[in-house]
Amino acid sequence: MGKIMAGKISDITPGKMIKVHVDGRDILLANIGGEFYATDDTCTHSGASLSEGKLDGNIVTCGWHEAKFDCKTGKLEKFPAKIRDLTPYKVNTESDNVFIEV
Repeated sequence: MGKIMAGKISDITPGKMIKVHVDGRDILLANIGGEFYATDDTCTHSGASLSEGKLDGNIVTCGWHEAKFDCKTGKLEKFPAKIRDLTPYKVNTESDNVFIEV
């Protein structure tokens, strides 16, 4: 696995999420209470970008059909149909930098 810089801590304030392109993948990076978490950015239902949805605590809600995923684990939390969980990624911080391991 490689460690890739995904952004600056100071640019991703608590409660904010962004989409980053890392090693050919779209990844959602979220700051939840000062801790950083990363999962796939693409909803496993219809392919929407989750970073365009809504973040409430550690739950991201897809803007297209309201599937809900836990940003800390990637697990599906709520949706009428069973869909695949998201892949979580390890996140590290050093100085003012956020790194994702892929």
